[in-house]
Amino acid sequence: MRVPAHLIALLALPLLACAIGPSASVETGYGPNPVLPAPQSSLLPTLNIAPAQQRTPGTAPAAPPGFTVTAFAEGLDHPRWLYTLPNGDVLVAESNAPKAHDQGSGVFGWITRQVMKRAGAGVPSPDRIILLRAASGGAAATTQAVFLKDLHSPFGMALVGDQLYVANTDALLRFPYRTGETTITSPGVKVADLPAGPINHHWTKNIVADRDGKHLYVTIGSNSNVAENGMEAEADRARILQFDIATQTLRPFATGLRNPNGLSWQPESGALWTVVNERDDLGNELVPDYMTAVHDGAFYGFPYSYYGQHVDTRVKPQRPDLVAKAVVPDYALGNHTASLGLVFYTARLFPKHYWNGAFIGQHGSWNRKPHSGYKVVFVPFSGGRPGPGPEDFLTGFLTTDGHAQGRPVGVAIDAKGALLVADDVGNTIWRVAPAGARGQP
Repeated sequence: MRVPAHLIALLALPLLACAIGPSASVETGYGPNPVLPAPQSSLLPTLNIAPAQQRTPGTAPAAPPGFTVTAFAEGLDHPRWLYTLPNGDVLVAESNAPKAHDQGSGVFGWITRQVMKRAGAGVPSPDRIILLRAASGGAAATTQAVFLKDLHSPFGMALVGDQLYVANTDALLRFPYRTGETTITSPGVKVADLPAGPINHHWTKNIVADRDGKHLYVTIGSNSNVAENGMEAEADRARILQFDIATQTLRPFATGLRNPNGLSWQPESGALWTVVNERDDLGNELVPDYMTAVHDGAFYGFPYSYYGQHVDTRVKPQRPDLVAKAVVPDYALGNHTASLGLVFYTARLFPKHYWNGAFIGQHGSWNRKPHSGYKVVFVPFSGGRPGPGPEDFLTGFLTTDGHAQGRPVGVAIDAKGALLVADDVGNTIWRVAPAGARGQP
């Protein structure tokens, strides 16, 4: 979550007492050819927080007819990211922004912390990974153990052979792993530094391994909304890196991606796809978050342009040479939806409509009126390309009066083929499966 510096002007108003800014009149910014209106600017940004609220007891998010939603695990501490191990155990990164973060101090830092707290994000980082294990045929975890602790804002996880890689906010770590163990006590080995530092604006670092286990791909978000901290602060940021496991070296794989998060391999094409959070303060209808296939050596525009070659005039000086080669993303996911999670459905438990398609966890807007996101959406794929949609798949996180009873983040497929969703406000891992499937009511 980012709160612009000029929000300080709002101190004369009751803090977060109401939504500030214009309402959107038409839903735009979805699909392979999104409508991009002219950018808008105003003295004050739109601020429309969905305050966090405890979920009504006995309720759960809603899935399409024919599916059942159950709590796979409850009582967690800000669960952000998920990873399913080959034996069916599920790892959960309980994490939040590191203490040394760009919230700053003084009045601005205080405002930022209050906004985050109201949205359910102002909690200290637990800095650990939890292991969840369900009994055979079960739909809920019966084992919940601290798998790794004393980490530093951990996020992405990937098992390669018998080595588990974990992405802290500032380093890539490697731990020995034995199938079935519920705790790792080894301190691990740092195999690479990752860009962080005193600003570290987008702190999450996700990873995914390729199919032959030779490389990891690492997401690195930008250090600003749109380079307002200076281009020197963006060195080695806003990109996906490729880590060579044998040589332990990093190289840029794709650049100009403002804040990439979810990574997943499209099963039909074999291409690497990512979801990306785009920039703010250009109005309700700009800029849509997106998902796209990631091409080696490609540049995607940040900070100079958005959604291909739409120039952002706030950036000075411009780089027309880079703008000219900016790649247009493949699929827009809505304006300010905070799309974070991404997983392609490679199992066969769900109906055929869902095979090879993408599930996306949308954490939800804080600067759009009306709210957007706060749900999991599905995009069908055919022949390796996205089709129509997106379709709402898991909703019910946002109440009719604008409170957030949850905020979906990471998504994963469990060993039985069900969808798992990390809810970092509800402190729950939700499980969605066809009604009547094994382990379902």
